[in-house]
Amino acid sequence: MTIRVLLADDQALLRSAFRVLVDSEPDMEVVGEASDGAEAVRLTRAERADVVLMDIRMPGMDGLAATRVISEDPSLAHVRIVILTTFEVDDYVVQSLRAGASGFLGKGSEPEELLSAIRVAAGGEALLSPTATKGLIARFLAQSDAADDERDPDRAQRLDALTVREREVLVQVAGGHSNDEIAERLEVSPLTVKTHVNRAMAKLRARDRAQLVVIAYESGLVRPRVE
Repeated sequence: MTIRVLLADDQALLRSAFRVLVDSEPDMEVVGEASDGAEAVRLTRAERADVVLMDIRMPGMDGLAATRVISEDPSLAHVRIVILTTFEVDDYVVQSLRAGASGFLGKGSEPEELLSAIRVAAGGEALLSPTATKGLIARFLAQSDAADDERDPDRAQRLDALTVREREVLVQVAGGHSNDEIAERLEVSPLTVKTHVNRAMAKLRARDRAQLVVIAYESGLVRPRVE
């Protein structure tokens, strides 16, 4: 199956470079280019994109607003959004993850990293490369002395619906661990871990693993730790 990719960035030169890279792969194709958030939303719907590479800072509707619109549209539930950012630590990136993005990637990443990110996101596995997303959220939530105010009471209450094992798995997911790593840590099969992850996602109404990480921190199940 060919992965349909939409490029959303206000820099035409950068979009052109991404298009050449993506179209060179046999399993993916660029189906559209957007220079602002509103166009990204329109083209995501019109071109049936699977993955959107979304810049944050764009004129008009920015990438954060566009991510929220796409994520809240039930007809676009299959769409995965990878945020492209110049800054590794950026409050907007965290807000984008909260809005429904599947992860983030620096614009200076190697070509293979970008292609891998597209495949990972398209496969339904959030882009949590070397715990970067987890670390970013932890740093962001730890920035304020009023960190406890960041806890979402509704999400904390929703955790009550999880079984003890699902909570254990959620903690491991928030640590940036893969299903295989979690299986080894908890001494169960990867398939069992996948089942627990899927059930936790359904109960917490999370789009993917990145959303589980956000919920784990916002609910207070996992506490931020700044290294």
